[in-house]
Amino acid sequence: MTDIDRREFLKIAGVSTVVGLLGGWKAVELLAPGELEAKYFPKPEALTAKRWAMVVDTRKMDGETAKKCIEVCHRIHNVPDIGDPKREIKWIWLEPFENAFPGQLQEYLAEPLKENPFIVLCNHCDNPPCVRVCPTKATWKREDGIVMMDQHRCIGCRFCMAACPFGSRSFNWGDPRPFIKKRNPEYPTREKGVVEKCNFCAERLAKGLMPGCVEASDGALVFGDLAASESEVRKVLGQHFTIKRKPYLGTNPQVYYRV
Repeated sequence: MTDIDRREFLKIAGVSTVVGLLGGWKAVELLAPGELEAKYFPKPEALTAKRWAMVVDTRKMDGETAKKCIEVCHRIHNVPDIGDPKREIKWIWLEPFENAFPGQLQEYLAEPLKENPFIVLCNHCDNPPCVRVCPTKATWKREDGIVMMDQHRCIGCRFCMAACPFGSRSFNWGDPRPFIKKRNPEYPTREKGVVEKCNFCAERLAKGLMPGCVEASDGALVFGDLAASESEVRKVLGQHFTIKRKPYLGTNPQVYYRV
């Protein structure tokens, strides 16, 4: 048995142990929704890719569409609406151009870019600093590029928040569950003292569904396999000029913006 085989065996053995001790598959799904199912028990209908990526078409993403995307994402993932900006939990949110793309603002920038806020989220970077600094491996990068979070391993040190240059992570300073208007029983809620963020809807991909924000975007968000030349995301990138957030930092974000 090779070293890789041993590691895979130990992972599967650990999954089996948790299932046996905690009483079933749903207990395992609390750790990282969609991750274990996609890797060890893949379904024929699951959506797979070598490298998932997203394009935001800013010409189509108006304020109303952005609100729909945010609402759908937060509802699906039980993101609380706390109402206090200092304790805000966000997976997708809006930023003005100068905040979303610092260093790229110019005096004669087109008016729509100056006036319209940009929808932002975790960039699922190729070189994610959040993964490197996490002491418990509560955040890690999948083989398909999705940067995941395991709230049950998170110890609340917030190193990942300090390392993320995009402000894409939120910390639960209190119990978030009282602030969830209507819980989605298919996705676990979180507890006080853990970090959370966008996961590219990994749990939906495992079921053959596109990310919720993409479905709600009316074509303003394009999602697909960056490694597949025939994918829609590659077609958009090949036909239009796009920019990325803070490319000079070397994290190589995989969320692109058509401007």
